[in-house]
Formats: sequence, C-alpha cells, structure tokens
Amino acid sequence: MVTALVHKQDLCDYPGIHYIEIPWSIKGWGRRLWCEYVTMNRISKELPEADLWLSLHDTTPRVRAKRQAVYCHTSFPFLKVHGRDWLMNPKIPLFATFTKYAYRIGVRRNAWLIVQQEWFREGLSYLTDFPEERIIVAPPQFQPMEIPGQAGNDNGGQAGNDDKVVFFYPSGPDCHKNFETLCRAAEVLEQKLGKGKFKVIITVKGDENRYAQWLKKNWGAVKSIDFLGYVDKDKLATLYGWADCLVFPSRVETWGLPISEFKPTGKPIILADLPYAHESAAGAKQVAFYAVEDFQQLSCLMMQIIQRNFSNFARLLPSEPRAPHAASWAELFER
Repeated sequence: MVTALVHKQDLCDYPGIHYIEIPWSIKGWGRRLWCEYVTMNRISKELPEADLWLSLHDTTPRVRAKRQAVYCHTSFPFLKVHGRDWLMNPKIPLFATFTKYAYRIGVRRNAWLIVQQEWFREGLSYLTDFPEERIIVAPPQFQPMEIPGQAGNDNGGQAGNDDKVVFFYPSGPDCHKNFETLCRAAEVLEQKLGKGKFKVIITVKGDENRYAQWLKKNWGAVKSIDFLGYVDKDKLATLYGWADCLVFPSRVETWGLPISEFKPTGKPIILADLPYAHESAAGAKQVAFYAVEDFQQLSCLMMQIIQRNFSNFARLLPSEPRAPHAASWAELFER
C-alpha cells in the first residue's frame, strides 16, 4: 500500500493510493516544520510501519519507518546573497540561510538523499557531511515542448519575424534571477548600436513586486528591452521559436528548466558560468558562458550573436554520470 501525505488530494488524485490531507501545512514555515516534526511523527505511529518514507521537500521528518529518503531540490543554500537581496525580498536570503540548517536536521536518519545534478550532490554532501555514495543523482524527466522552428540552425539563423535579433529570458521576478545583469548588457548594446537593432524579451512586467519595480524604474527607458510579463505555456513555446538566443543569467538554480526547453531548437544559448548551467546545457549545440554578474562580458557575447559571429559558442558534450545515478523514477524505486 502507498500512503501519500498531501495538502490537497484533488491536485494529485491517482488510483490505488491512500491519501491523507494536511491543508494547513503549506500556510507558512512554522506550520510546515510543525507538520514535519510533530504531525508526521504522530501519523507514522498510527500507520503500519512504512518500508520507505520518502520526503519530497528537502527536510527529514521525525517518523517511524524502516528506511527514509529525502528528495532535495532547494538550491538556495548555495546562493551568494547580496545586500540588495535583503532590500528586494528579505524572504529569499532568510530562506537561503534557513535551508542551510534545515537540510542538516536529522539527515543521518536517511538511507538515501536524492538530487537532480552532480554539483548538488557534492555541495549537499559538504553542507550536511552526508556520504556522497548515498546521494543519488536523478535528473528530472521532461516532456519536450512543441516549438515552432525547433529544428534550429547550426549557424544561429534568425528565428524572428523582422530584422531585429531577439534575446529571450523567461523567468519569474525574483531577485536571484539576476535580470539586472541582462538589462545592463542590453543598455550597453543599445548605446553602441542605437535603437531597433535587437530586442531583449523578459517575462517581467514591472509591477509584480519590489524587484520588478526596481528593474522597470532603472531600465524601463531602454527601448530594446521588452517588459512582456508572465506568459502561458503556448506563448512560451512561440517565443522559444521566435528567439534567436536564450540568455539565462540566474545566480542559482536546481536545474534551470528553460535551458532544457530551449536546447532542442539548436540555437545559441548564453549562460551564467555556474555549475547548474553546465549540467543543464549538456548536449546543447551552441553554448557560451560568462561570469555571472559581468554585464560587459555578456554584452560582448550578445554583440557576437548580432554580428553572426559564433566563434565563442561551442557544442557542450554530455558527461557520464557517476554512480549512484537513476535515469528515471522507475529506476530510482528499483533501488
């Protein structure tokens, strides 16, 4: 028998599973921790002893079970916090600090930890002093999107419908997403080339939160930046097909989903030179990296795309994953 503890059964109602709803558990971190260390402990004593208690949200609950494992997917402990982060959204640096300790609580009770990337395995082992040989790398599985013009062009052929070269960065308006580096690079390029030579599309409107307002205030006058705002999945696929280049400057990610979504187009990708980006982009045809906050270096790479100079873009070969590794959830559970 499989028992699932969820906050709302309607969101994940699959046959053959016994559900226990805990709707209040998502209403703040205080309640979440009470649920992990008190409520789940009580529930585990009321159920037959579990052969496996698998936690899907980073923390190790205090429960009765023959074996425990935790799926770890919060990368914030590895975020280099800036002073501006405290002004834009103090919850993010606070969460980054908190999760460094939350990962450690009771971690030794686990038989396994599960992560998405090799760098995360190494970092989590160092952070928690948990043996690397008991941390399984299980990359996420993706359903490929239907993207217009997905075949791409090994020479970086333009996908847009006019003469402008289009750069695209889809992400939410969170301060660690580092939109400001891309905005600064666009500003530099516009000063060099003038208006109308390229377009940078970002999925920030400018009124969502303090960070978005700051971005719009500082770079809203840059004509080459399109503050598009949120887009749905269909519009996202259209923009992937239209864009000439994906730019992904985020300062920390567990994976970086847009990288995987855009990769099948074969078009150029410019990435922050961070471990998550190297692993997520493995197999991409044309990739270039820049120092994460060096907007001058980023602007130079963007200029090369505009000039159709791809000398600094190269295929990124995938590497063989180290054991323990699981290519799918089915393979994971076979362990």
